[in-house]
Amino acid sequence: MSSILDSPFIVFAVSLPAQWLAAYCGDLFRRRVHRLHKDELTDFDKIQAAALTLLALIIGFTFSMAVTRYDQRKNYEAAEANAIGTEYVRAELLPADDAAMVRQLLRDYVAQRIAYYEAREQRRTGELDEDAAKLQAGLWSALLRPAQNQPTPVVALAVWGMNDVLNAQSYTQAAWWNRIPVAAWALMGLIAISCNMLIGYGERRSGFLMLLVLPVIVSVSFMLIADIDSPRGGVIRVLPYNLIALSQSMKAQ
Repeated sequence: MSSILDSPFIVFAVSLPAQWLAAYCGDLFRRRVHRLHKDELTDFDKIQAAALTLLALIIGFTFSMAVTRYDQRKNYEAAEANAIGTEYVRAELLPADDAAMVRQLLRDYVAQRIAYYEAREQRRTGELDEDAAKLQAGLWSALLRPAQNQPTPVVALAVWGMNDVLNAQSYTQAAWWNRIPVAAWALMGLIAISCNMLIGYGERRSGFLMLLVLPVIVSVSFMLIADIDSPRGGVIRVLPYNLIALSQSMKAQ
């Protein structure tokens, strides 16, 4: 299920025929089994309107959840670039040899983080996570010797900055894992199918095109939500503009 949600176009391709089939089944039930009588139309219209209102509210809330998570990923990308840039400056507080080593490792680390944001394949992401862990271990080890040899407040400031760099990556990872729950998707899909069945059952005019209107609108909404919520699979993605700018700034120095 999660692999389907990572691809907005698959979400659209699955939801559209499922909803249209539900609308067709409702229309078929009305034509073959039971037609609404005049005294039933008023109550049915109320139920149909309430169901559609509920669907619209749930889609709106889910869209808001996806946008919030997208903004969170953008904010953490900026925070991560800021933490690395600050530590790059603070590295000057270390002895010359240690400062040069830390700065080179930070340049490599920025390149790795940019590759992480731009990667689209899950297998590639696993490799980048391993590289990040190795670079983080190297960065921390590069600070251990000056911190042990010169346990001064100035060196402690550089150590504190490195702690922020490592924490920023953890916060970013947590934000990328923070997705809309599958249960929420299942509930939203169930309500959408029920609404389409009601639309098909209550349709007064014949024709398949009338039964396609709501499925298309809802499927496009689902695709947009999945696109925003998916960190890698969609068109709308968080690009590492701040990290790229930081990398260029490091190369210029």
